[in-house]
Amino acid sequence: MFAKTKVTPLNPEIEQIAAHVVDSAFQVHSKLGPGLLESIYEKCLMLELNKRKVAVANQLSLPVYYDGKPIDCDYRMDLLVEKKLIIEIKAVETLLPIHKAQLLTYLKLTQLRLGFLINFNVPVIRQGIKRVIL
Repeated sequence: MFAKTKVTPLNPEIEQIAAHVVDSAFQVHSKLGPGLLESIYEKCLMLELNKRKVAVANQLSLPVYYDGKPIDCDYRMDLLVEKKLIIEIKAVETLLPIHKAQLLTYLKLTQLRLGFLINFNVPVIRQGIKRVIL
């Protein structure tokens, strides 16, 4: 049949950061619940990560190149955590394949391997957290 692709495991440091991300998302969702704007969840998630001494930057501009030339565009990712993983925040009724594609593009452009797609507009946050590995 098909050969299985061997996936290199992530290092323990990245897994620890990932655990902080998931725990922080649970905390934010338990305090706020669904129904707010993405920007509110973004700011609250940043505060929660900072309480855990996790470095996070938001709305970072991502350079895009075409044929080796920079394209003048305003392409921004929601959160970059410890310069090791990306969080894309949503507050939508349903996650769509394009949302995952967007996160995969961010991972490719930054050459990072791990990202989280977090939809806060769900009754139970576990349903809204998608881990994406490149």
